[in-house]
Amino acid sequence: MSGRRAVSMQDLPKAGRWSIYIALAVVFAIACAFLSNWQFTRNEERSAQLALVETNYDAPAVALEELIPAGSALDPADQWRPVRLEGEYVPDDQLLVRNRPHGGTSAFEVLVPFRLDDGRVLLIDRGWVAPGEDQPEPDAVPAPPSGAVTVIARLKPGEPLPSSGRSAPEGQVPTINLALVAEAIDPATAEALELSAYGIMVSEDPAPASRPNPLEAPSEDPGPHLSYAIQWILFAIMGFVFIGYVIRTERRHRREDAEENAETDAAPTAPASRRRRDRDADDEDALLDATSR
Repeated sequence: MSGRRAVSMQDLPKAGRWSIYIALAVVFAIACAFLSNWQFTRNEERSAQLALVETNYDAPAVALEELIPAGSALDPADQWRPVRLEGEYVPDDQLLVRNRPHGGTSAFEVLVPFRLDDGRVLLIDRGWVAPGEDQPEPDAVPAPPSGAVTVIARLKPGEPLPSSGRSAPEGQVPTINLALVAEAIDPATAEALELSAYGIMVSEDPAPASRPNPLEAPSEDPGPHLSYAIQWILFAIMGFVFIGYVIRTERRHRREDAEENAETDAAPTAPASRRRRDRDADDEDALLDATSR
């Protein structure tokens, strides 16, 4: 039974091979263009985020009713806007958010509902505390001030539920998902809880003797998206350059083969081993030329 001979690229007609080379370069370029456009989009989104922070972060504090009227939700354009809240904390419904990256540790953020004088409740993130010395839970959590308090806080939308489905022990939550927080606190407090936003504490008046560590300001780093987008464009160009090099090298080898065959026909036949060494030397010279470029 005779075996089938494997078909290589060199067995195909020249035009067919080059069409395949160019088709591969086009497919690669399309993929690079898609990835480049994705990075450009992410860069635009990051630029919009930075512009929003720059506009809103240090804006004058206003009443919560001005940004989130009763029955409405936080406008994304108002993220990071400071609000002035007057009322009192509900310390019995305090929660900890676990696994937050602060201070080089898996820290906890302290969440305490704040009941405004008009009856609305806004969840306040008072800052973070480190895990304990001998156990994962913090050794102590600074209590919020009691009685009437004026709080300045910056608004943020709630976070999505964790995609991993991870949970948390009683008194803790895995993320600042406001619907999840509402399930973990007293129903009377949860009924009045604002579900479109929570507040990151800026200040409290009167100020307590101690408070959790303040959260870091949002990063001003634009990220690497623009440089990645440009890199993908360069990769697409390099793909065509590489295919051009392959075609050019193949043409040169064929031309050299034709010249060698012509010389062989005109001259006495050289030993097969000599011809093979000459061809090997030519291939080595071509490889060295390509490497030196």
